[in-house]
Amino acid sequence: MPDCLSAQPGTSGGTLPLPDPTAQAVSDRLLRQIRRTIDRAGGAIPFDRFMEMALYAPGLGYYVAGSRKFGEQGDFITSPEVSPLFAQCLAHQAEPVLSAMSGGEVLEFGAGSGLLAADMLAELERLGSLPQRYLILEVSPELRARQQETLQARVPHLLSLVDWLDGMPGGFHGFVIANELLDALPVNRFRIADGAVEECFVAYDEQGLKAHFAEPVTPGLKEAVSDIRQAGGELPNGYVSEVNLRQASWLHALAGAVRRGAVILIDYGYSGAEYYHPQRNQGTLMCHYRHRAHSDSFRWVGLQDITSQVDFTAATRVALEAGFRLGGYTTQAHFLIANGLDTLLADSDPNDLTRHMALVQGVKRLTLPSEMGERFKVLGLLKDLDMNLQGFSLRDFCERL
Repeated sequence: MPDCLSAQPGTSGGTLPLPDPTAQAVSDRLLRQIRRTIDRAGGAIPFDRFMEMALYAPGLGYYVAGSRKFGEQGDFITSPEVSPLFAQCLAHQAEPVLSAMSGGEVLEFGAGSGLLAADMLAELERLGSLPQRYLILEVSPELRARQQETLQARVPHLLSLVDWLDGMPGGFHGFVIANELLDALPVNRFRIADGAVEECFVAYDEQGLKAHFAEPVTPGLKEAVSDIRQAGGELPNGYVSEVNLRQASWLHALAGAVRRGAVILIDYGYSGAEYYHPQRNQGTLMCHYRHRAHSDSFRWVGLQDITSQVDFTAATRVALEAGFRLGGYTTQAHFLIANGLDTLLADSDPNDLTRHMALVQGVKRLTLPSEMGERFKVLGLLKDLDMNLQGFSLRDFCERL
């Protein structure tokens, strides 16, 4: 019989607040749907299927239901909410790409609150380098509506440039940005048991959802773990981690969509050697609820974010196989500074002391090693574009991949 792994409810932010009755009802509906799926599957489903339903089940999953996710009133804060200088730096990276192509478009995946799009468009307008279109691929109807509200409020005269997509565009020319996208793709979890690879499955009993490990059924999982062990050495008995098998199909689809341009992927993660270090023996899976991080994937399903850090070595390998050229790999701090962060801060209005100090605090959060500066990495990819990306000119860590 496969043995069980109970999810641990510990948090980094103290006791988790209770959801309101309406939110709890949504979670309960999703939980019943997951249980029905488990029943139809014979009593258990792979972890990635559970994670997919928890995040994306139509009308009920975390990213497609109506709860507020970003900002102080949500569950976490992303870099665009920290400071407008983040988007302005990205605009400074996009400008030479668009200029080299005599125009082109911008494509953003998962645009969140819409702040990144609004602030990027405003800065590109100031630089005299507006794209022909600003495309947003967003799966959440609630977030689409919020993005439209944000753009209408901040850059109403540029709203006509923005189009929302349901899927990958074809023949894209321009600049692609995906900020904190790969970490939200469902992952498979695995465990090393006496040298063998076991897969994590989700089942349930009278106590609720539970995880257990058994013989893998997901195609490619054993092979992926074998590659990890060959690259980094043997993993200790009881070692638990995750593999993102879905990012390969996403990167191949992106390569098929981009005919010419540059892609910037920003996320928290590691190189493969760092990710699968023997001491990181419980993986990187983490949940976020009301600005508290914890490790219980089964707490209030559908009301909390579930993420896994990015293996940038694996992402790079797949991207190169798909037809991209490596444009650079660095930390968020180095990328932003190379794109003029210091100058943008210095150019802020010195007479508006309150705003200037807010910008200073935002810069600290974006760049300090203890904050987002080193935890977040930036991967640059190029296709049919012979140029160097300035964001990697200060320090390029490609040798770590």
